[in-house]
Amino acid sequence: MRKLIYLIPMLFMFSSCGEYNKALKSKDVDYRFDFAKRAFDQRKFSQASTVLETIYTPLRGTANGEEALFLLAMSYYENKDYLNSGLYFKTYYSRYPRGKFAELSRFYSGYGYYLDSPDPQLDQSQTIKAIEELQGFIDYFPQSDKVSIAQNAIFEMQDKLTLKELQNAQLYYNLGNYLGNNYEAAIITSQNALKNYPYSKFREDFELLILKSKYQEARLSVDEKKIDRFRDVVDEYYSYINNFPESKNRKEADNIYEIARKHVQD
Repeated sequence: MRKLIYLIPMLFMFSSCGEYNKALKSKDVDYRFDFAKRAFDQRKFSQASTVLETIYTPLRGTANGEEALFLLAMSYYENKDYLNSGLYFKTYYSRYPRGKFAELSRFYSGYGYYLDSPDPQLDQSQTIKAIEELQGFIDYFPQSDKVSIAQNAIFEMQDKLTLKELQNAQLYYNLGNYLGNNYEAAIITSQNALKNYPYSKFREDFELLILKSKYQEARLSVDEKKIDRFRDVVDEYYSYINNFPESKNRKEADNIYEIARKHVQD
């Protein structure tokens, strides 16, 4: 009896593999499509995608062509191959813009890229692609029940992009005057980030970094530029405390202001 218990799953596995090989060799496109659908339902996504790759083109223009292309994309998606799934989802909604799977294709195209989005310190081209795809989904299907999911994913990825810019700006600040005026680069990077992502949760960090960078520029300036630059520091200080009056960094900002004010008064 114990041997029989172990034997049954093995027989099932061999039977499944045998049918898979039969489907791959079959010249009957409808048979292969039927097998691929059953494989997908059984969560055998690798088998489903392999078979569907061979038939989605021959099925184009037939009653099953639309579903075959969508299932191919979903098979890659469920197998966490988001690069290929995104490619086929985009092929689907480009080929069938009003198809019955168009809404899901636009959503999963972007959401797959979102799931594949790397850490902030790495290249963010995938993140940008995810934002573009999900925004396209929202634009085309504003009434979809998945809009809130897409919006939250976009906000999260925008914060990731902003964090990357903050890390870049902080790096410029830390470099100081090494091989050039890196304080100016920190200011420009921060200002651009605030312009591109005005509602970022890192807004205060950028504004404080701008204040500190302008202070360092003024402190290290030649005499004829000091007063004007310290006036700019004072203006930046008032902007900062108006936006963040209860900031945990208020003491640091106040110290910068006191030094700048003395230079302006003198």
